[in-house]
Amino acid sequence: MHPLLPDSKEIRVYQQLGRVTAKLLEPMDQLLLILPSRVPASVWKKLPEGQKLKAAMRRRGANAVPAICSRLNNRKQTLVAGATAAADATAFEQLTLARKLVASATAEKAGSLGIAVVGFDDDVAASIVKDVVAAALAAAFQLPAFKNDPPAEKIRSIRIIGLAEKLDLDRVRAEADGNNLARWLTAMPPNKLDAVGYADLLQTLAKDRGWQYKRYSVKELEKMGAGAFLAVAQGNDDDSASIVRLRYRPGSATANADLSLVGKGIIFDTGGTNLKPFQSMLDMHGDMQGSAVALGALLAISQLELPLAVDTWLAITENRTGPSAYKSQDLIVSANGKTIQTIHTDAEGRMALADTLVFASREQPGLIVDYATLTGSCINAITTRYCGVFTNRPDWHPRLKRTGQHSGERVWPFPIGKEFLEELKSDVADLQQCSVKGTGDHILAGSFLAEFVEDDVPWIHMDLSASKHKGGLGHVPTEVTGFGVRYTMSLVLDENILETAD
Repeated sequence: MHPLLPDSKEIRVYQQLGRVTAKLLEPMDQLLLILPSRVPASVWKKLPEGQKLKAAMRRRGANAVPAICSRLNNRKQTLVAGATAAADATAFEQLTLARKLVASATAEKAGSLGIAVVGFDDDVAASIVKDVVAAALAAAFQLPAFKNDPPAEKIRSIRIIGLAEKLDLDRVRAEADGNNLARWLTAMPPNKLDAVGYADLLQTLAKDRGWQYKRYSVKELEKMGAGAFLAVAQGNDDDSASIVRLRYRPGSATANADLSLVGKGIIFDTGGTNLKPFQSMLDMHGDMQGSAVALGALLAISQLELPLAVDTWLAITENRTGPSAYKSQDLIVSANGKTIQTIHTDAEGRMALADTLVFASREQPGLIVDYATLTGSCINAITTRYCGVFTNRPDWHPRLKRTGQHSGERVWPFPIGKEFLEELKSDVADLQQCSVKGTGDHILAGSFLAEFVEDDVPWIHMDLSASKHKGGLGHVPTEVTGFGVRYTMSLVLDENILETAD
């Protein structure tokens, strides 16, 4: 185990089918009880101490979360936190309810957390249970902490009761593990997870998971002509920067990638020569969340042993200030030969991704998805509740939105294209890095990146405006959300995007 990787205990999940009985509730420290918006009298009669729970809901109101807060008259004095859900609730609504309900029940000491979804059709009940399990696994995971007193556990085990059939939770677990890893790495202090340590961690993880690992050093990248990435990296006072490629190959080791995941891994972003102000720089150790999400998605895919060949390209460096740092009006030559006039050194993410997209697309994968905490203008446009998506297949916009609705990680598509490059015209280079005006920067950044996807490879760019959301988002309880892992899995497994990519 690498010292920078989480050493978390696996939460055991038990499933007991059939009617909810007092005996099944005995081992539970807390019970999450989800009921329909209108609870039939028959449901209360079937529940142990049902009339007591019904009275508790009357006191708090059916729309409250929790709507029920009571204790059972058993040996453990089981805490019941109950809520109502609409049968036609969206995935985001279900996940949000699950997060809030888990939080209300786990403020006590850690123990056995029960889940009972009663009064719904079997398929609706199964969907709700999976979302509550996802929320519980997210809440149980501890982000990095370096206090002398370690944080207390929240959940030790999960017990699902009351369903007619046993659920396959492998995908829920895989998505949780991928999201947890993404959040863990994003929250790691920058002097702990530096560029060298990150690459070393990836090598260890690749060895453990059976992935192919290749680290392209600064010297190798110079030979490969990666001028855009190296412009950002040249402010480092060492040879720490690199582009790392990980390969998951369940079949032929030499197969072309069905899917290529590309992540922005800026370990710390000072803004460079155009230095950020204090508040804007404070949390810039999280500017590598794009790479963490790409890695988390790879972990989930390989954990499920999906029959897909996957490449993951991570652009890892810092954006530093200093005498060697790149600056405004520098002339940069990228890996595909396009020349770039630097305008603002804090637009470093698109520079680091440009060369990485060139290398990824030259492998001719079936689809490229890139992830980046790229622009503040995307947050201004859609807040931190949604993520911006961009693609060179504009007819996919409805599918991308549908995937967000299905997964609960909601996205909003934006246009890109040659017409927007009018804003990036340069007198001295093929294009400017960004516009001096800054208007619509998320759209200009997407249009800029599209110029580095070769051979018309299908491509989706995710500007992770929802990478941080105060109070948590969907089922995730922490400000760092790890947004994108669940979305990617839904894109591949539910929308079957790879089958129609051309």
